[in-house]
Amino acid sequence: MSAPSTSLTALALNCTLKPAPDESSTHVMAGQVLAALGANGVTGEEVRVVDHDVKPGVQADMGDGDAWPQIRSRIQAADILLIATPTWVGHPSSVAQRVLERLDAELSETDDAGRPAMYGKVAVAAVVGNEDGAHKIVADLFQALNDVGFTVPAQGSVYWNGEAMTPGDYKDLEETPEAVSSTMSTLAANAAHLARLLKERQYPAG
Repeated sequence: MSAPSTSLTALALNCTLKPAPDESSTHVMAGQVLAALGANGVTGEEVRVVDHDVKPGVQADMGDGDAWPQIRSRIQAADILLIATPTWVGHPSSVAQRVLERLDAELSETDDAGRPAMYGKVAVAAVVGNEDGAHKIVADLFQALNDVGFTVPAQGSVYWNGEAMTPGDYKDLEETPEAVSSTMSTLAANAAHLARLLKERQYPAG
């Protein structure tokens, strides 16, 4: 198989509540998704959002000390955005919610052709937790990201839930479950395929 002709980049926003260097199951899964994307010719990087002073708000820049503008510039430069979040009380982390709130500012941003600024970018999701809620979290993430202008590929999410009422973390597994691994592979292949199509043939303006 020949190498893809269109180079792509991905940015993973790790929305763990744990600051570095604490171990994080979300970090493990985000890294695995980036590796799967790498196997499809996508160069990726991860940002642990909690390590940055992202101010609350719905504007692109909330003023002095706000770290979001730097993260936003990395989102703008990427073709694929991965939101990776743990499950807390059945919901995405508060960090993931803040990311979505800050992305709301993109509704008023347009490119040179008048399209919403995030048009042409692909969004995927990864969720970890030892409680239920992954399907609802993915639905919430994808609704918000699609509203902003991101495109979601077929089977564009992956998750792991530990056994109900049983302690345990994804990062402590001896090996990645086959169902999770195969889902990651599909996510990565579909995301890369869609991102190349959109990069080569952007949505029409107006």
